[in-house]
Amino acid sequence: MSASPDSYGLPAAEGANMKAEEFLPDDYKPAEDEPFMNDKQLEYFRRKLIAWRSDILEDSRDTIESMKDGTRNIPDVADRASEETDRALELRTRDRERKLVAKIDSALRRIDEGEYGYCDVTGEPISLKRLDARPIATMSLEAQERHERREKVHRDD
Repeated sequence: MSASPDSYGLPAAEGANMKAEEFLPDDYKPAEDEPFMNDKQLEYFRRKLIAWRSDILEDSRDTIESMKDGTRNIPDVADRASEETDRALELRTRDRERKLVAKIDSALRRIDEGEYGYCDVTGEPISLKRLDARPIATMSLEAQERHERREKVHRDD
């Protein structure tokens, strides 16, 4: 029997523990003195990711609507060029956000699979501070810095 989609359009995890939703206070912040990636922390990050995803998708819908409504014949060549530049910039921004939504979906899947919060490189926990600032992080700060240094060295060649 396959899982039905959940509220963010991904298959719901079989037997997922939904108790955290019931007892997670609105002002909850993950703390270092509690067990890492406990139910409350996982629910906190799930909500944060879902809210972020919703905001991006709402902005995207607004952009599509404004582009539909904004199609007009502008006689002045400079004004038309300026509007086309603005549209191109907006489309590039939306493309970056589309990629960000894919990363958010991946983070939500990692939560469901019990892999969220752990570095892909070292397997060590990613700091709560880093996850709070960048909930799609897949590497610890140290692993990310090493990765970026290697990238820079290869780019400079």
